[in-house]
Amino acid sequence: MAPGDSVLAAWPPNLEAASVNDDLMYSKFNLLWGTSMACPHVSGIGALLKAVYPNWSPAAIRSALMTTSDQIDNTGSPIKDIGRSLQPAHPLAMGAGHVNPNKALNPGLIYDATVQDYIDLLCGLNFTQKQIKTITRTTSNNCFNPSLDLNYPSFIAFFNDWFAEPNSTTMMEFRRTVTNVGDERSTYKANVTPLTGLKVTVEPDTLVFKTKYEKKSFKLRIEGPKQLADAVVFGYLTWEDSGKKHVVTSPIVATSYKIEK
Repeated sequence: MAPGDSVLAAWPPNLEAASVNDDLMYSKFNLLWGTSMACPHVSGIGALLKAVYPNWSPAAIRSALMTTSDQIDNTGSPIKDIGRSLQPAHPLAMGAGHVNPNKALNPGLIYDATVQDYIDLLCGLNFTQKQIKTITRTTSNNCFNPSLDLNYPSFIAFFNDWFAEPNSTTMMEFRRTVTNVGDERSTYKANVTPLTGLKVTVEPDTLVFKTKYEKKSFKLRIEGPKQLADAVVFGYLTWEDSGKKHVVTSPIVATSYKIEK
C-alpha cells in the first residue's frame, strides 16, 4: 500500500477542479485519491531503489518493497480495513502492508526471480506456446520445469475442498530462495505468526550466510483441514538476523475462497 487519499497532485489547468456556488474553479493542482495516487508513490520508490541498486531486477525491487512494509499504523495498532468495520486488515485487503522507503533501501534479504521463473509459471498455468511467445516476444521458451510456485515474497494456500470428509487434512508446501544483500556474515532465524487451526513449519528455520549475494533455500509447509471454516486466516513469516538489524516479513494467507475459472 501507499498513500492514496486526499493527495495533492498535478491537474490539467483547462479542466474543472471544483465548483463553488455554481462557479467553475480551475487550478494546476487538485486533491485526488485512489490507486492512481498510490501507484506513483510506489513507482517513485521503485525508481529510487533502481538508482541505488541498478543491477537489481524488478522482482528484487518488489521484494524489498514488500518485505519491509509496515503492518502497524501510526498509532501503533494493526492497519484497519474500513470495509470490515475497522477490523485489522488482512493481506488480501492491504497486500504486504504500508510501504516504508527507508527500510526498503536496506532489506537484508530479497526474493528474486528470473525470466525463466516466469516462463515456468506460465507453463504451470497451462499457457500455450503461442501465448507464451506473445508475452515473452521470443520463441526460445522451454517448459521443462512448469511450476506454480513462483519465488514470490508471500504465500497463499487454498483449503476449499467442499466435498472433503470430516476431519480430513491436507498439507501444502512452498519452496523459496532468498538472497543475502545485507552484511556478508549473517544468521537469520524464522518466526511464524500462529494461524488459527493450522500448523505452519519452516525448514530449515535458520539460514546462515557467509558471503554477500549468497543464496539459501527453505520450505514453508501449511497443514490443516481440507475445508477451512474461516474465509481468511492470515499471519506472517519473519526472518530476523541475529543482530536485529533486518526484519524480512512475508504475509501468509490461508483461505476457503474458491477460485472461479
